[in-house]
Amino acid sequence: MPASKLKVVVTRRLPEPVETRMAELFDTQLATDDTPMDHEALVAAMQSCDVLVPTVTDRIDSRVLSRAGERLKLIAQFGAGVDNVDVATATQRGITVTNTPGVLTEDTADITMALMLAVPRRIVEGVKIVETDGFAGWSPTWMMGRRLGGKRLGIVGMGRIGQAVARRARAFGLQIHYHNRRRVSAAIEQELEATYWESLDQMLSRMDIVSINCPHTPATYHLLSQRRLKLMKPSAFLVNTARGEVIDEAALARMLQAGELAGAGLDVFEHEPAINPRLKKLANVVLLPHMGSATLESRIEMGEKVIINIKTFADGHKPPDRVIPAML
Repeated sequence: MPASKLKVVVTRRLPEPVETRMAELFDTQLATDDTPMDHEALVAAMQSCDVLVPTVTDRIDSRVLSRAGERLKLIAQFGAGVDNVDVATATQRGITVTNTPGVLTEDTADITMALMLAVPRRIVEGVKIVETDGFAGWSPTWMMGRRLGGKRLGIVGMGRIGQAVARRARAFGLQIHYHNRRRVSAAIEQELEATYWESLDQMLSRMDIVSINCPHTPATYHLLSQRRLKLMKPSAFLVNTARGEVIDEAALARMLQAGELAGAGLDVFEHEPAINPRLKKLANVVLLPHMGSATLESRIEMGEKVIINIKTFADGHKPPDRVIPAML
């Protein structure tokens, strides 16, 4: 089918240049507001189009897919993660799934590094003190944080983003350690001066800062469980810019409140958009509203990847960012 004849439904508002280009190329139904579709609206959209362009806020599970109808042939996810899509069921139903990997690597790594600085150096605490007129002048023993240089950074997930974080962290004098499902190449280890830990438990117990940079899959759900969190040193900091489900958020909140961890920087949460109320009350926690990839450049590049995937599919070829189910 010619690309111009493809009916494309977009579930959320996208950057204006992306929406304009999609409207030029396809028979596109754009979102009129920026609220997530509910279950029935999502089903209706899937039944009416050839291509659905969802985001990570759209839960496309087997229950939704069972009602998708016969017309839908491509789910072109606007985002790198696809944990919101039942890829295996979609594939079984003859629906191709694509995503937008790679383009958000540098921006997410920047936010990770920002949190890694903000929490140990108490930057947000300092901002709040100034804003509430609590600054009474410099003192040798006031607002002391912790130095980054010389500390051990443990990266959980050494993919594109994990490696980008490691490059930034080295510039701040951090020692790079990592745990990954598979060990990276010797060349990458040498470039990053990175030490591989086959045992996540052993790595966690020895790190000063831990950065979560792995995807959310059934295997990584609560990867940092209460048991594993308790392995960390009381002086350690935890940063998560990956997915909230990777950490047992309730256990993390209890430990931070009890002083069993020094602090945390979180850009993602287990039950987004809900956030554990305990976390909001803690001075040693910096919370961001899932803004790791929120730059105009990144979001436009994500949209360009979506468009390329749709056009390639329309031309009868395999899209470059096709997602293969884990079982295949």
